[in-house]
Amino acid sequence: STVYDVGGIIGGILGGLLSDIFNTRSIVCVVMYYLAIPSLFGYLQLGYISLPLNMGLMCLCGILVNGPYGLITTAVTADLGTHRSLQGNTNAKATVTAIIDGTGSIGAAMGPLLAGWVSGYGWNYVFYIQMGSCLLAALLLSRLVLKDCIEFVKYSYRKFSIF
Repeated sequence: STVYDVGGIIGGILGGLLSDIFNTRSIVCVVMYYLAIPSLFGYLQLGYISLPLNMGLMCLCGILVNGPYGLITTAVTADLGTHRSLQGNTNAKATVTAIIDGTGSIGAAMGPLLAGWVSGYGWNYVFYIQMGSCLLAALLLSRLVLKDCIEFVKYSYRKFSIF
């Protein structure tokens, strides 16, 4: 479990670095979530083979699951808070931040309860729920990804256009 948390720290730093390099947070989050799904499946299937493999896969899962969480609760919240529809409304910015943080807190409280209940049917199902959660998070970010892709194409066109 500590190795998973260390992976989360590395993932937060790596996610922030990649989002700064590519100037897009949502795409970095979605890619990390999509990569988390096979990583979790790999941990489920191969984690028992040896302790070093278990620890390596657990760290990788921490990087890919908790990295986007850090970006979403900080950078994406800041992006949403600076949306043009909220300009000049400090109460709305605080509300956006509170909704995202509150939703994360609800998830943090409900996750262990759900995992405890599902583990009674087998630990495999806990991992399947984690994989499904990563997929759901990636899908929910798809609107921001589309917006970022359009902005990237416009920027690239302007930057490299001869005309």
